[in-house]
Amino acid sequence: MTEQLDEMEDVESFRLRARKWLKENMPRLPENPKPVTGDDDEDWLRARELQKMLYEGGFAGICFPKKYGGLGLTPAHQQAFTEESRGYEMPLLLNIPTFTICAATILDMGTEQQKREHISAAIRGEEVMVQFLSEPRGGSDLAGVITRADRDGDVWVLNGAKIWSTSAYAADYALCLARTDWDAPKHRGLTMFLVKVHQPGITLRRIKMVNGSTEFCEEFFDNVILPADSVIGEVNGGWAVASRLLYHERTAVGGGSPYASGEGRRDRYAPSYDFVDLARRTGQAGDVRVRELIGEAWAMRKVQEQLIDRVTTGIANGHLPDSASSITRLFHAEVDWKMADVGLQIAGSAVPAGVFGENGPLDYGKYYLMRQATSLGGGSTEMARNIISERLLGMPREYAADRDIPFSQVPQGRS
Repeated sequence: MTEQLDEMEDVESFRLRARKWLKENMPRLPENPKPVTGDDDEDWLRARELQKMLYEGGFAGICFPKKYGGLGLTPAHQQAFTEESRGYEMPLLLNIPTFTICAATILDMGTEQQKREHISAAIRGEEVMVQFLSEPRGGSDLAGVITRADRDGDVWVLNGAKIWSTSAYAADYALCLARTDWDAPKHRGLTMFLVKVHQPGITLRRIKMVNGSTEFCEEFFDNVILPADSVIGEVNGGWAVASRLLYHERTAVGGGSPYASGEGRRDRYAPSYDFVDLARRTGQAGDVRVRELIGEAWAMRKVQEQLIDRVTTGIANGHLPDSASSITRLFHAEVDWKMADVGLQIAGSAVPAGVFGENGPLDYGKYYLMRQATSLGGGSTEMARNIISERLLGMPREYAADRDIPFSQVPQGRS
């Protein structure tokens, strides 16, 4: 890897060096690039190849510490690189959840061995990480998980099920929250484990969504053996790890993570949101109502950009608490809903007709069917509102009947 400077390089020097290296080494995107997706093996192989190229060139893991394989630079350096990388192929699939959520959580909560082994492997393009959090019966109550891990000598035995694990089929490791003490209140009997995805005892199935995507997966654990050093954080202290993970998840989904590198369309099922082009193709470019809709959408995007900058800067300098990331998470859903609504309104009757092909009205119709997803990914919008009200505005905490009682005494399902 390119020799790293002992003293921190200034942002503009880094930008110029990145510009030159990208031009000489990274492949250019075609004029009409195919959005990357979590569905195809080839896309994942390509993402790993691109990450290895970044690593060999000395531009991987820009904000991760040097001792774990990164460059130890600032978010400003990462932003400069992201700006310069526009127009080039980038390993976007690895941004969420590998770098911005999983590696970031291990950096904050993992052991020194876990940091050196897994963060470094991800930065080298050798490891993909995902999350095993949600459960079929759990909804948004993450602390109510019933997947269990029981101690057996020097190992743990994992049993249960998880669902809605994005791109788990392509991953090497997962951060898995399991219950390890049933006699403790639900938040105090959990442990976070680092689980090898493809091993005996794990059955993984892919879920087909209404838009055709199969990136979501469900997993079943049958006596999966986990070594003692797979625990992240403390035994029965998993809620602290999960809380930190959820902070990184909200930050990533909201667009404010310093660990994301490059930008572009990750979802091949999402339209381009070029509403001007859509209006022209549907013969509505001169329609005042349509022009107003385009203006509203453009304004929402600009507000989102400024909000992300303000909140991330506020958290970084200590003027805002980490929980402020829920503001950008919530607004991300609002903006995405707006984009889906405006796209459908402009496309109109052309949607069921299926005209214009790729990135035409039909794509806007398909995406409208999936717009609810952005109100769930990264924690539901209802949870984001609760966090904002309780932790930022100081409003009373929502009542919970199962708080502070042993989880074994909490009724499960129907009696």
